[in-house]
Amino acid sequence: MMSTFSQKRIRIGDLLVEKNMISESQLQHALQEQKLTGRKLGATLVELGYVEENALLSLLSDQLNIPFVELKQFRFDRELVQKLPETSARRYRVMLLREDFDGLLLGMADPTDIFGLDELQRILQKNLKPAVVRESELLDILDIAYTRASEIATLAGELDEELQESAVDLADFAVDATDSEAPVVKLLQKIFEEAINTKSSDIHIEPDEKVLRIRNRIDGVLLEQVMNEKRIASALVVRLKLMAGMDISEKRLPQDGRFNLKVKHHNIDVRISTMPVQFGESVVMRLLDQTDGVRALDNVGMPPHLITRFRKIITRPHGLVLVTGPTGSGKTTTLYGALSELNKPEKKIITVEDPVEYRLPRISQVQLHEKIGLNFASVLRATLRQDPDILLVGEIRDAESAEIALRASMTGHMVLSTLHTNDAVTSALRLMDIGVDGYLVATALKAIIAQRLVRRICNSCVQPYTPDTNEQQLLAAVGKGRDFSSVTFKQGAGCPHCHNTGYRGRIGVFEMLELTHPMAEALRMNDINGFTKVAYGTANFVTLSEAALGYAIEGVTTLEEVMAISAQIDEL
Repeated sequence: MMSTFSQKRIRIGDLLVEKNMISESQLQHALQEQKLTGRKLGATLVELGYVEENALLSLLSDQLNIPFVELKQFRFDRELVQKLPETSARRYRVMLLREDFDGLLLGMADPTDIFGLDELQRILQKNLKPAVVRESELLDILDIAYTRASEIATLAGELDEELQESAVDLADFAVDATDSEAPVVKLLQKIFEEAINTKSSDIHIEPDEKVLRIRNRIDGVLLEQVMNEKRIASALVVRLKLMAGMDISEKRLPQDGRFNLKVKHHNIDVRISTMPVQFGESVVMRLLDQTDGVRALDNVGMPPHLITRFRKIITRPHGLVLVTGPTGSGKTTTLYGALSELNKPEKKIITVEDPVEYRLPRISQVQLHEKIGLNFASVLRATLRQDPDILLVGEIRDAESAEIALRASMTGHMVLSTLHTNDAVTSALRLMDIGVDGYLVATALKAIIAQRLVRRICNSCVQPYTPDTNEQQLLAAVGKGRDFSSVTFKQGAGCPHCHNTGYRGRIGVFEMLELTHPMAEALRMNDINGFTKVAYGTANFVTLSEAALGYAIEGVTTLEEVMAISAQIDEL
């Protein structure tokens, strides 16, 4: 069965010139570039900036008389998409959108690819009706739709069978598995591929009494895959320990390590932690994608007015700036964004970290090693003899490291650090709680940023939402008497794009407290109530809950996420 569309051919370059959307010289340049890169002409023209992607897609839609489909709002059927082999979908940049009585609607990044359409017709053996889609959105959906869950389950079964057939020790089996085709190696590869496709920040491998659980943390929430082949857990753990250079014979004590790997053109730095549990060893791996490097300060999600204030503070010659929040709130991303701006030839920068997360050129980065006495306090004293202009202290943990950091900031150094506190106001008081004198905090501390990450509503399944009783109480408390009757709040219904969670991606929520003279005076007098009153009464101070509520009003996040932040910092 042939598609009527397959009879129609179009030369996109000539058409764009004819419509005066590009010049002949631009077309020739794009054709030369295309020969070098091997990419499609349309993608090359967009990449060179000669034509807008939307204009190109609209032109193709009109000229070929085919629909243009916005994939961000499209509710795709995972089973239908998987009817086309993944290799073909990626090779021809296509996906199956809908099945009707008269054939299949096929989303194509390049609907002028007649040869690709003919090949797909041969594979699917059905009438094909093309639609034009954005390539970037298409690739995102392919990553989601072609989940590795079934492949992981199949490989787990193969590995389990091989272990049952083999009489060798599990440790020996994993050690000898150097062949890339070995089941244990292929299984780990698929586990990492699935994590990259779903943009997971962590992978948890947890043996239970009768099953093995593999859970990926996506946008701060764990999604689980359960496998009956519990026996394979030991082989996976041994293999991962080998990759991280850990002791494979030690199963009674927790261990930490790290290794690098390349998955689907992504350079991933993996930090691994193992811990003995009731039914074996639990493994947690934190994934750091080094492919795009450190985010610039403009890209960490901080609002423009806060970035302006933050830049002004970190470029001062001395002082202490704290970035606070719980684990996984994006503190490191913000600090490295600041360092990337400060990293200039005329500035000496030293970081003291545990562990070093991102490698930066020109910066002296020190990795702590507690077992040999290389702790925060000893390293901080040594760094001050290295004549730094800027010092990054990974975390202030105790009175000794806090006092050294504060005194360094008073003697001509800009010191950046983190603190595990709930909000900006309590961070200054936390320094005093761990034993630092109030006058030191008042003199050295310049600003505190507290931050969280809230989940974004999925654009593909967003819908209006009416707040429940608890959320109305939240609005009354955080909104400070504002009338919300004209605001339409939103939530996600759940769809394949977001793994049926209603959320896809996260955005930073920030509050920033700059220390003023009245605040400093209150700290010097150890007047906690006075400090708190002045801080919350500052004209431009916006709390984390207020900032999160602003995103909910804009339809970026939900009131559920605002509730979660408010509960953490006990504002209600």
